[in-house]
Amino acid sequence: MKIVKSRFAFVSGRTLVLVLMLCGLAVCEHQDHAHWTYTGEAGPESWGDLSADFQACKMGKNQSPINITGAKTTNLDPLELDYQDTPYEVANNGHSIQVNLQDAGKLTIGDDSYQLLQFHFHNPSEEAVDGERYPLVAHFVHKSASGDLAVVALFFVAGQENSQLKPVFSNMPGKEKEAFEGDGQINPSSILGSDLSYYAYNGSLTTPPCSEGVRWIVLKKPTELSIAQLSAFKELYSGNARPLQPLNSRIILKSR
Repeated sequence: MKIVKSRFAFVSGRTLVLVLMLCGLAVCEHQDHAHWTYTGEAGPESWGDLSADFQACKMGKNQSPINITGAKTTNLDPLELDYQDTPYEVANNGHSIQVNLQDAGKLTIGDDSYQLLQFHFHNPSEEAVDGERYPLVAHFVHKSASGDLAVVALFFVAGQENSQLKPVFSNMPGKEKEAFEGDGQINPSSILGSDLSYYAYNGSLTTPPCSEGVRWIVLKKPTELSIAQLSAFKELYSGNARPLQPLNSRIILKSR
């Protein structure tokens, strides 16, 4: 794998702008804001006090992640994945391993469309289902033309090697801010699989600034990865998951 000096050297124009904007909002640390971590004095319990821009982390009422329980079954719009093979890079952003995508296509839910920009991982899963967290989750981050965010969460369980993600797990940068250009191309549809039944709720970014108004789509069916792949990630990032947040008055929906 080739080391990429820039954050995403082979992306240009509008896509690069979107990637950099989202990276600043979601899992990449703000260069202009306070340093935050998952443990210690700058850990999750203190995020809201680290910067005025992080107030939602302690004051917000629609925060993520949550424990998914008591979901109401309803006729939710199906997830229409119009993804395609795309070049990618694997980056160590200082909080997770993130896969930046050049032109991956879009997700459509009813009348709403979102461009897929990147996905990244958390150990253990940030979301819980009936109180149980999975060993790993991938968050596929999308953005609409109007700037709205939608995140598709995919759980992982230990089992067979994940061949679709083998190029990622075998080439993760060990140093913070380091990035490797991916070999060939990747298609996110092959990672998510064919069973797209899901839970839905309104939430937030799970990292500072914890901005709310994020559309969360949590797939019901987990996929597999090997113990070796999970261990490789945990060697770099173990425990990069925010504690569960109160549901408050929100309603969790699930597709039939």
